[in-house]
Amino acid sequence: MYISKKKRILKFSESINEALFLSMKKNKNVLLMGLGIDDPKAIFSTTLNLNKFFPNRVFDMPTSENSMTGFAIGLSISGKRPIITHQRVEFSLLSMDQIINQAAKWLYMNAGQKSVPLVIRLIIGRGWGQGPQHSQSLEAVFSHIPGLKVVCPSDAYSAKGLLISSIEDNNPVIFFEHRWLHESSSEVPKKYYKIKIGNSRYISKGKDITIITFSYMVVEAIKIAKILKDNKIDAEVIDLQTLRPLDKSKFLKSAKKTKKILVIDNGWANYGVSAEIMAIISENMKNKVYSINRIGVLNTPIPSTEALSKFSYPNNSSILKVIEKILKRKIKVKKIYKNSVNPHQPDKNFMGPF
Repeated sequence: MYISKKKRILKFSESINEALFLSMKKNKNVLLMGLGIDDPKAIFSTTLNLNKFFPNRVFDMPTSENSMTGFAIGLSISGKRPIITHQRVEFSLLSMDQIINQAAKWLYMNAGQKSVPLVIRLIIGRGWGQGPQHSQSLEAVFSHIPGLKVVCPSDAYSAKGLLISSIEDNNPVIFFEHRWLHESSSEVPKKYYKIKIGNSRYISKGKDITIITFSYMVVEAIKIAKILKDNKIDAEVIDLQTLRPLDKSKFLKSAKKTKKILVIDNGWANYGVSAEIMAIISENMKNKVYSINRIGVLNTPIPSTEALSKFSYPNNSSILKVIEKILKRKIKVKKIYKNSVNPHQPDKNFMGPF
């Protein structure tokens, strides 16, 4: 983690905006396109004013996701570095043939002669009654595909460094942004810096239990670690950062140390990222006694109503119940941590779906 004497705090959305600006300033082949890319709200403010600085390289696109993606693939093969931004991950589903059959496979089909340096920014997450068609976290779908890289930052610092690395990468990168993170803030250096794709990181070190997660659920894991600390339990929290390629080294080392593991999925646990993590740990913990469990979004389409959707997502209470099962002990929770997150609103700054 970057630390300095004079802190420079940015929002997640500002960090994304700065990464885009610096990348476009550095490389004239970087292009930005998407539906509503130059809209006044600028996709959660992430593309704000970029069209003023680079008027010939920022393109609003028609509602034709498959055509847009094919257009971007053609540009990338021709030497450009396009960035597509979708305001919802669900919109990208209309371009899955281009992503899976073209972008992901192009390098392999031409024996490595032509790569596809394409970044596809996908907004995931929940809140404000978005319901079953606009609030999904589909990281596992894209992580399943060879040829794609899948990145999931959890704070403003990692967002900037990982996005710059994604733009410089010669492979197609799926860049997931949880919309509950856009208003979150952390220390971000002003300089142009990169975070290597394929590296996880320790959020905290501990000896009693390993918590593995990514994207917004890192925020929840940090809260859980504080609660556990109050109960004299040291949690080792690992932020995956990248889902493909997956850094196995840290969570395997941690699992072998604590032998008590919880994987918190950002999406559905069934057939998901957490299932893959558990499989990897199980394959590497042969003949060792250990306890492992997972938790994720309830295995059902997300309801639109707050009264029902609040039961869909992991929270302090549901996560701690699983941890109590793993550790075989009761955990006391201070009042300030109870029911601290509204399922439709992470904080007062989150004022609507767009």
